Amino acid sequence: MRPLDARLLLYARSSRGFFTIGAIVALADTVAIIGFAWFATLSITRVIGGAPFAGIAEGVWAVAGFALTRALLAWGTEVIGARGAARAKSELRMGILDALPRLGADWLARRNSAALTTLLGHGLDALDNYFARYLPQLIRTLITVPLLVVVVFWHDWLSGVTLIVTLPIVPIFMVLIGLATRTVQRRQWEGLSRLSSSFIDVVGGLSTLKIFGREKRQITRMGQITADYRHSTMSVLRVSFLSGFVLELMASLSVALLAVSIGFRLVDGTMPLLTGLFVLLLAPEVFFPIRQVGANFHAAAEGVEAAQDAFEILDSAQTTPDAGAPVAASGDLELSGVTVVRDDTTVLDDVRLRFRRGSVTAVTGASGAGKSTLIGVIAGLTPFTGTVFVGGVDVSNAPVHGRPWLSWSPQHPGLQSGTVLSNVTLGDSAPALRLAERALHLAGAGELQLDAPLSAAGAGLSGGQAQRVGLARCYYRALANSASIIALDEPTSALDRRTEQIIARGIRGLAASGMCVIVVTHKRALLDWADEHVSIDVAPEVVA
Repeated sequence: MRPLDARLLLYARSSRGFFTIGAIVALADTVAIIGFAWFATLSITRVIGGAPFAGIAEGVWAVAGFALTRALLAWGTEVIGARGAARAKSELRMGILDALPRLGADWLARRNSAALTTLLGHGLDALDNYFARYLPQLIRTLITVPLLVVVVFWHDWLSGVTLIVTLPIVPIFMVLIGLATRTVQRRQWEGLSRLSSSFIDVVGGLSTLKIFGREKRQITRMGQITADYRHSTMSVLRVSFLSGFVLELMASLSVALLAVSIGFRLVDGTMPLLTGLFVLLLAPEVFFPIRQVGANFHAAAEGVEAAQDAFEILDSAQTTPDAGAPVAASGDLELSGVTVVRDDTTVLDDVRLRFRRGSVTAVTGASGAGKSTLIGVIAGLTPFTGTVFVGGVDVSNAPVHGRPWLSWSPQHPGLQSGTVLSNVTLGDSAPALRLAERALHLAGAGELQLDAPLSAAGAGLSGGQAQRVGLARCYYRALANSASIIALDEPTSALDRRTEQIIARGIRGLAASGMCVIVVTHKRALLDWADEHVSIDVAPEVVA
């Protein structure tokens, strides 16, 4: 694990300001340390030398001033660290969320969604300790330590040489400890991701588990995963305490070695008391930042591991070709030579299709034949080779958010907590109530009230109602943006025959208004309402 990954400066640009301000604060703190040690030494030597009270009081006031300055700088470091962490986390989260559309649905399908959620939540939250504790001490190590060594060397070259010789011992032990603990730290982060994923999977499939009487088996499984995570966490804590002890021991021995040398020279009179006491007060401050780096190394480890995963996602997005500019188009949809290869398997091979405006085209095929992949290509979510035209305009490289001519509904539309209106008009800053009501009626959900509250994942609606709200969302976008193409993936899979007929009439109405409607379905009712039928079982071809 690197102490500082340069990618942090690339993907969290606000961290550059954090390092600049941190360096200024570290420099000011170094001046305060030197001032505190100098005036404390003056005050003590003046007391021993029997100086007048006025001279002693002057030094004491200076010591108090520098002590107060250091306290304020310590408080400022905490504030700067907290704000730096908040901004960096926000930038990394936004960067990941912006990267996901570029990476595409295929990339996301190969990732564990629960692990990704954990990364965006708890994982990046662990960067608080990294910014508030670890990085400030790392900056101080780079600024304060060299300056204090120079000051010590200036006053007593022998003490300076002693510090230069003994200082590398602590970083060497830090590196050895870091190499030894990398595995347990990674295992802890992976254990947390596995625990989160398993818990979400169990909750999501609890109804199915209860139907088949397998819910109690998950108790043992979750218990084992929890025990593994607890074991890995205790391993990290054990190593953290032991490494902290080793670093403190080595730093104490180094300071003790310097103190013995100064003591002997004070006794034989070869060193003035002022110089010896001043160097002794500075010596612990030389080792303090390095000791703190080691002490906070483990506290920041989880956040750094999470940041590494975030950087890998952002790196992947950087290597993904940039999407083109938004493309305005209208007309028939044509696919020419579209091929999709996933994990060395050809899902779609040289597909050539034309979907006409004003018509309903039903797409059928065996499970896994590539029907949803075809929708992904049209929506810009699935990488492919070939060309996609709308009204003769090449839209192959149009970004996902730059396709105003398209409105589509996935097989399992995700609903959010809020109201029916907020779900139907998702993403619209100025929702149109009448348009939302029309979309609900077209989707066969006219009985739902727009102000009806919904919980997370659409809780409060039946499966069929949730599907129709997702369908209404697609219709609302199409009507609001005057889209010429609507793509629906299994829009009636959870609906009864009567409701299915209502949906079919709504689809026919949209086609009659001049839209091109593409429906992936297995239902006979929708096939009967379609103008054209596309089968992609083996070689796609249009059947009038």
